[in-house]
Amino acid sequence: MGGASRSPPMSPALSPRAAWPMLLALTAAFGMSQAFRTMAAILAPPLQAEFGLSPQQIGLFAASFHFAFGALQLLIGVGMDLFGLRRTVLTAFPLTVLGAGLSAGSHSYEALIAGQVLIGIGCAPAFLACTLFIAQQFPGERFAMLSGLTLMLGGIGMLVTGSPLAWLIEARSWRAGMWVLAAGAALAWVLVWWRVRPPPPAAPPQGRESLGQALRGFGALLLLPYTWGIMLMGAANYASFMALRGLWLGPLLIDRHGLSLVASGHVALAVSVVSLLSPPLFGRFDPPSARRRRRLIVGCALATAALFALIGLLRGLLADTVLALAVALLSGFMVLQYADVRAAYPPAVIGRALSVFTMAMFIGVALVQWGSGWVASQAAARGADPFAAALLAVAAMLALGALAYRLLPQPPQRA
Repeated sequence: MGGASRSPPMSPALSPRAAWPMLLALTAAFGMSQAFRTMAAILAPPLQAEFGLSPQQIGLFAASFHFAFGALQLLIGVGMDLFGLRRTVLTAFPLTVLGAGLSAGSHSYEALIAGQVLIGIGCAPAFLACTLFIAQQFPGERFAMLSGLTLMLGGIGMLVTGSPLAWLIEARSWRAGMWVLAAGAALAWVLVWWRVRPPPPAAPPQGRESLGQALRGFGALLLLPYTWGIMLMGAANYASFMALRGLWLGPLLIDRHGLSLVASGHVALAVSVVSLLSPPLFGRFDPPSARRRRRLIVGCALATAALFALIGLLRGLLADTVLALAVALLSGFMVLQYADVRAAYPPAVIGRALSVFTMAMFIGVALVQWGSGWVASQAAARGADPFAAALLAVAAMLALGALAYRLLPQPPQRA
């Protein structure tokens, strides 16, 4: 890296007794982020009914969270470098509560979008704080396993947006569901404020970087040729799962198969449970070789693309349900790419590398959700199956991401 990017010296590792409560508190905020980013699959039918939204508008509604979330990642990374994890999370996360409240009280599509943008900004530090905390406070060989565990625990937020949210919407309204999520976000903020404490500095804070220097450090990462393969795969892998669980699953089950909102919530809950078990499984069996890990990432991505194509082309309820569960089972391979990022960059810039990767991942989610919504609207206007068109587009995107990851320059092998 030749000194192109610099991070402040890492703090000495905390004891496990001190580190675990902090990680769990940060994971609670991440869990609320997971709930907000997957709620569109259950909210889409009532929003379509109340506001008369097209598939493209629903896609933009779901994507606006991820556009805001992804666009803020570089600034969030700088904030964590300069001000620490705790202060960054505590400063941003109240916007999540504000955005949820704005959404709950909205009476226009524009207000819904504004609420989603605020929620995305507020949630922007949530998972990066967890991964950076793990990278700083735990041994490198435990990174994949602990990242997988964090994904599993944080994924409990997805369970809330399955059957429980569907039941609440049918019993009360979608607005009541948003208010409950707003309350959960407020509780998560209190937990971070209460349990997370900044670790003692490794040295007096001398020579702190300016904002311009920090941003130039991020630019240096983007100039590395192997960064682009990592980013393009990151933009495709999580986006595919979120396109299904976070957007299309509910509408597909209701419109294609005639399920009720609660019944579709049960399927979403099952998909969420399987997706929670997947990351720690992949993390536990993370290959010791970076080359083997990258081959496994490509294989999982291509297999997932094939599953999406089958969901798009097959029309049976049982087939769609089983294939959705299979996608959830494979979705945990994302944790391997976090380990790939951890291995590809030197420790001095790992926080920034994780920021760049997370930015790519969530910009990818936004583009895929918006783009698949556009494809679905175009297909519906021509009398074709909008769900088949959207899911085939997701499959093609994921296959292209895997191809770019495989063919673009590879990172150097590190000891």
